[in-house]
Amino acid sequence: MNAASILLLAFAMSTDAFAAAVGKGSALIKPRWSEALRTGAIFGVIEALTPIVGWALGYAASDYVKAWDHWIAFTLLMVLGGRMLLGALKASDEEEMSKPARHGFWLLVATGFATSIDAMAVGVGLAFLDVSIATVAITIGLATFLMVTLGVMVGRLLGHIAGRWAEALGGVLLMGIGAVILYEHLSAIWVPG
Repeated sequence: MNAASILLLAFAMSTDAFAAAVGKGSALIKPRWSEALRTGAIFGVIEALTPIVGWALGYAASDYVKAWDHWIAFTLLMVLGGRMLLGALKASDEEEMSKPARHGFWLLVATGFATSIDAMAVGVGLAFLDVSIATVAITIGLATFLMVTLGVMVGRLLGHIAGRWAEALGGVLLMGIGAVILYEHLSAIWVPG
């Protein structure tokens, strides 16, 4: 997995958190930078930790599935990407939230964890690839921090519609990364050398 793929993966993983952050920002009365940074930090830390947990689980099983590793990564990314894309397309335009002055810590943790389940599944897939999980986890965490911080600040202006489109784009990017992983593996098999 090259640097561009890691960066794309990081931003794809952060789009569902961005979508949630846009919703959180639109649910607040005049969100401030301090609230946006706090939300970004909470989401970023959680999003960085979950692929490590998934990677550890996948790594423990890697000896049993080495022959199928590329197919597992491909399938996981396609399913997760498809789920994100369908979720974005099915979201209701009439969802409304009451507007608090500030979101509670545990609510943000719960939301951050809910949006990071896919990162854990991606971590499982990464256990079968030759990739530094620390680099990927840090990149995902930083991308999520950036996307969530910005998402909170633009949430009031753009509402949940932008969040839906960001989630759809993230789903398409995940499916594309899965296709690239499979292509790289299959082309390495077919290229003499």
